[in-house]
Amino acid sequence: MEKEIYDRITEKKEFSQLPKIDVEKAFSHFEKRQCSDEEKIRLTRDLLRKIFSAFISRKILSPKDKGEEWILRKHLSTRERLSFYAEVYSRILRDEKKDLSIIDLGAGINGFSYIFFEKLGLKPKYVAVEAVGQLVVLMNGYFKKFKKNGRAIHASLFELEKIKKIIEKQKKPKIVFLLKAIDSLEMLERDYSRKLLLEIAPLSEKIVISFATGSMIKKTKFRAKRNWIIDFIKEHFELLDDFEIGGERYVVFNHR
Repeated sequence: MEKEIYDRITEKKEFSQLPKIDVEKAFSHFEKRQCSDEEKIRLTRDLLRKIFSAFISRKILSPKDKGEEWILRKHLSTRERLSFYAEVYSRILRDEKKDLSIIDLGAGINGFSYIFFEKLGLKPKYVAVEAVGQLVVLMNGYFKKFKKNGRAIHASLFELEKIKKIIEKQKKPKIVFLLKAIDSLEMLERDYSRKLLLEIAPLSEKIVISFATGSMIKKTKFRAKRNWIIDFIKEHFELLDDFEIGGERYVVFNHR
């Protein structure tokens, strides 16, 4: 894409710290349309906003002395999970060693849920990988201030070799999270989720993906069942667990 187009898309503060590859992939959906550059820019911003910033409160970027739960409530994804973190983590991490590594891909602000690891008696090395630079800064500030064993890295999940190196560097046992991230990846590049999972599964002991099955806010069920990803996992990996808690389905598996 032309530099001028890229600069115009990212002049908006909410997109200013997105990896270039994500912006390029969003723009590619509209690049060949018979419409003005202005319209292509608008459509690209709408898609990026839907994926990266639609569910984030602006208040989150200046939390001051607010606690973890206040911050987790400012992102729709973590807000819907907030009442169920303890139950979800206790099931996913049962029988795990205390010195495990968790690599959270497309973390959003999930780093602020570190307190729920601690409540289980765990202090994992937690690595968050997030495309929104402002959220990376926010999480790193939290980890440093409260001396959590965590780190946030600014990267796109489409930077596959970089993601693989991040996982490879962590100490075993390694668990990879992809919580409510599959749909966003597919919106930018169809079938990329399959490619990503095939590449990273051999590098970790366990992978956990999740997706929303309903809205806790509106108390409604979604029609989308994501059978395509479940069938793919059953075909290529060993399914360890599959459960639904609080309007979110969690699928746990590992490399055969």
